[in-house]
Formats: sequence, structure tokens, C-alpha cells
Amino acid sequence: MSDSMLYLASSQSYFSTSPLQYFPTKVRNFPFPSTSTAVPTLKFSPFSQRLVGKGKWVLRKNRIHAKPGDSEPSTSDPSARLSEENATVPSSGGNPSSSFLSILCPLLKLFSGGDPSQERNYGLEVATSSMSTLARFPWGAKVLSNTLNSQEITTDPPMRLQLFEFEACPFCRRVREAMTELDLCVEVFPCPKGSVRHREIVRRSGGKEQFPFLIDPISGISLYESGDIVNYLFEQYSGRTPSAGLLESTLFTGWMPTILRAGRGMTLWEKARQDPPPKKLELFSYENNPYARIVREALCELELPYILHNVGEGSRWTKLLLDVSGSNEVPYFIDPNTGVRFGDYKKILSYLFQTYAAATV
Repeated sequence: MSDSMLYLASSQSYFSTSPLQYFPTKVRNFPFPSTSTAVPTLKFSPFSQRLVGKGKWVLRKNRIHAKPGDSEPSTSDPSARLSEENATVPSSGGNPSSSFLSILCPLLKLFSGGDPSQERNYGLEVATSSMSTLARFPWGAKVLSNTLNSQEITTDPPMRLQLFEFEACPFCRRVREAMTELDLCVEVFPCPKGSVRHREIVRRSGGKEQFPFLIDPISGISLYESGDIVNYLFEQYSGRTPSAGLLESTLFTGWMPTILRAGRGMTLWEKARQDPPPKKLELFSYENNPYARIVREALCELELPYILHNVGEGSRWTKLLLDVSGSNEVPYFIDPNTGVRFGDYKKILSYLFQTYAAATV
């Protein structure tokens, strides 16, 4: 097979499209290469509206609320939604999940095994990750049969969904599970605690450090709130409501992977390189795979942006994975900056922490 048939994002810059079209002027001092691809302007106006199906998505104060087309504006007490709110940095306050995470983060860090770059007990790693998979079964493992996903399977799509999140966040997890079920390819911008790049982008573009944060450059929509994001993705890319239990289960078992994995994928590694690689890394994965989870945690701790190819059971992207790797096993990792490719999670971990550590003097 010729190299031209293999999938490599060698032509991909830090963003697949220019981030200057997404973010305010203050963010434009970030050193992101741009391309000539034109994209819509994000709809941050409180008066923006976009019809979807039988209802409408109304964007207000950088949030989108789904409501039936014939319903009246909701007058319910906002405090009733607090238990569904996403993980927000502690400085924003007022969010129970935020307060819980602010306590949980330092506690879990004590039990996380210290420096993530050091030799690990891989038996324990796989065991805890596998238990995390069982805790979230069946979500994030296979593709729904009736998706309306129109993403073209190509080596260089003009625009992708962009997700700002961190691996250990249970509310980010429910969005990634939805993306696996909808067979969506997405650009991931990890935002671990201590982030030196991506959290600042979210704060300046959306007004607050709250995760997950989604940008859909095709529709020009940006959203906070995991529940709103999941509802939007299912409506936009499948024409249906979220799969049964996906949203509700987060409050009961969504925290289990965070606890079982002792907060891996939550905090920036202190020796991580501060400047991002010129071209995005690529990972073939699906959300509930125990081995891929360990790799995603490392990518988050290094704050490395990457293209996530979701290849759950029944995925349209499986053929692409077979063409690239000769197998349908995940994780499969590609670094277009060095030409390196791995299908073994241990080799991927070793490579990432050796290659993307800050240079020592």
C-alpha cells in the first residue's frame, strides 16, 4: 500500500482551521498556524437562534438550551439544575461538582502513583481501567445503528468538531461516550489542571473555565454544559434523543473511572513541554476501551492536542484503521511530527513521556 493511501495528518496544523476565526482578539497572540479554509463565525450573540428538527436551539449567554418549538420559556428554579452542572474550575464557585472536584483532585493525586512517566504496575493499571470500563458499560463502546453522521471519511476533512476537556472529568466523559456512539471524529484539546494553553483559550473565548466546551465549526455553534452538548450532538448527528441512561447514569457511575484511576488524566505533568507539536497527534480509540483510556490520560497530562478517531463496534472508521495499521485493535497512535506509529499502549506511554518532556538544561 502506498503512503498516499495511509492516513496521516501530515498536513494538519495545530488547528484544522484557523482558530483566529473562533476566538476574540485577545486570544490571537497564541502561536497557531492558520489555513485558508473559511469557517462560520461562532454564534455567541444572545439573540442567535438555530432551528433543529421540531424544536429550536437557543443560544443565550454562550449556552444553548433545547426546548420544544411550541413551549413557553422555562421559569424553573436554576438551582434545580445544579446536580447536572459540569465540572468548573474552583475559582468560578457555586457548583457542587466543582467543589467536589476541588477536594477530590488533591486527594486522588496522593494515590495516583506519583510521576506518570515512571515505570508502572501495568497489571494494576489494566485492572483499574477495566473496572472503569465495567462501571460505564454499555455506553461509549459501540456505534448506534441509526446515526445521521455525514462526516466524510477522508484523509483531510476541512473541519472537525473541537472538544476542550480533561480525561478524568465525568461530565467530559459523557460527551466522549456520545461521540463514540455517534461515530464522530473530533479534535481534542486537553485542559488538565495547571494547563498552560487550552484553559486560557476556553476562558477568553467562552468567558469562563468550564468543561467540557464544544465548538462545531460547521454550524458555528459553541456550547458549555455536557447535557446540552450531548443533546445537541444527538439531535444534529442522529436526529434522535440520547441513548437510554447515558445522561442519567453519569451522576451514579460517571465518577467511578475517575476514582478507580486515582485521578489519572486530571493534572498537568510538571515536566510537560510547554509548546505544542507543529502537527496534531492522532489516536484511534473508543471511549470505553481500557487500554485506550490509559493513553488518553497521558495525552491529557501532557496537554497534547490530538485528533481522536472513534472506532467503536460498528464504526465506519474501522476500514481506515485497518488500512493504516493492518488491524482493528485499539489504541493505535500516530505522530506525524516524527513518523512514529504504535499499537501497544505501553510503547505509546513510553514514547509520549520521553518525546514530549521539557528539555532539561
